Amino acid sequence: NINWPIAVHSYSSSMISFNPSNFFSLCNFCLDFWICFLLCLSWYACVCSLNITQCTLFSQCSVFGEDSHSRSLWVIPRATARDVCHLLVQTAHCSDQENWALIELHSALGLERVLEDHEVVVEVQAAWPSESDTKLLFRKNYAKYEFFRTPVLFFPKHMISDSADVTKGMTSAELIQNLLQSGTCPEIQGFLHVREPSRKAWKKVYFFLRRSGLYCSTKGSSKEPRHLQYVADLEDLNVYSITNSRKLYGAPVDFTFCIKPSKDRIRAQDLKLLCAENEQTRTCWTSAFRLFKYGRQLHCNYQLSQSAPRLQEVVSQRCESEASLVAMDFSGKAGGRVIQNAWEAQSAEKEEGQAWRRREALRCSLPNLTPGSRPSSIHRTQLWFHGGVSRKQAQRLIEEQGLVDGMFLIRESQQHAQCFVLSLCYKLKTKHYLVIPCEEGGRKYYTMDDGLTLFIDLLQLVEFHQINKGILPVCLKHPCVCVAL
Repeated sequence: NINWPIAVHSYSSSMISFNPSNFFSLCNFCLDFWICFLLCLSWYACVCSLNITQCTLFSQCSVFGEDSHSRSLWVIPRATARDVCHLLVQTAHCSDQENWALIELHSALGLERVLEDHEVVVEVQAAWPSESDTKLLFRKNYAKYEFFRTPVLFFPKHMISDSADVTKGMTSAELIQNLLQSGTCPEIQGFLHVREPSRKAWKKVYFFLRRSGLYCSTKGSSKEPRHLQYVADLEDLNVYSITNSRKLYGAPVDFTFCIKPSKDRIRAQDLKLLCAENEQTRTCWTSAFRLFKYGRQLHCNYQLSQSAPRLQEVVSQRCESEASLVAMDFSGKAGGRVIQNAWEAQSAEKEEGQAWRRREALRCSLPNLTPGSRPSSIHRTQLWFHGGVSRKQAQRLIEEQGLVDGMFLIRESQQHAQCFVLSLCYKLKTKHYLVIPCEEGGRKYYTMDDGLTLFIDLLQLVEFHQINKGILPVCLKHPCVCVAL
């Protein structure tokens, strides 16, 4: 029976003064605090869920350039090697987007292979050992689909089986066409050195590659079923080339490759090491493994690479077949005429080469030269110039980017002062041509034919030989370049 205002008045007068407005302000403050707390809590939960979603929808992929620097990318789980290459071309600001590839490299074992464009990168990485030096490299590879263009170079006749079936007498071009159209293929056969299991010795064995798998003969080159031994299934293996195989595995020659199951983790004891007599034989076997395993899928990859948009039309025009070029004579008043006589065309080519030195350009006016620099030093800004690399390193660079006709680089000579060397690939071999400086009329020139044809700098030399063979066996087509990520 206490009167509320009196009780409150008596309590506040003895203890503290009470203001109803302060009470309601405190309640509003507490309410606002809890609302903010709940908002922050919900925001944190959203961020965590986004991170979880990102980890679920994307995978991290690290790719190394040829300068040993890496770039990390977030890719979807089903991203293919083609997708990653296109992404790297954009992020690395490459001058062109053709002929790039991802290379699976196992440094300790000396193994490397080019990932097919349709292979899923995350699945490839899942087969790697947890603690290893395995990595992906991003670099040029001109030979990935070269056997579709020049099958004769990749599949010599003596390695195509002439067994008594529908494929008897089949040429290299017919081999590919028959495989793509009907799915049937002949045998690839030949002797290979094989390293015996748990031993360092190598033994020469006759092998047969069929669509059903790889077989070897236990008695010479006999094809009788009782002499055939099953080695591996094409559907469940990958083919790797081996670098420095003599030192690592005691191979008789350097043309070594190996096969292993694609889903098993790589271990040295699981490798099937094979060694060919020369580069053409090794290329035939490794190309046949790819073609027999993937077939039409490989041809689809090739067609997609051909239909990709080109950033440099000039480069694509220079890479056209030399058969599409004709000799023309523009000396008359009635316009140009096609030179049909072979001797006359050869004479015109020689005259053009001798007259090339008269058409000198002022290289100093080019924008990529710094003030005060000499015109002859413009080669240092070009992608095909590799400085003071050795002969062995130059051959290794060309081999890594694919042994195709016309691939080249220029380097400084280690044996001749102030000279350069043009390293050129032709028929799966690397040839080297000495570029010598000389003077005429008080001016410095470069020549490869004892002064018959002179060039004011190396850039002019390269541009000339991109459209004229000169003393070379083939025109310069593909520059050997190194990209930094």
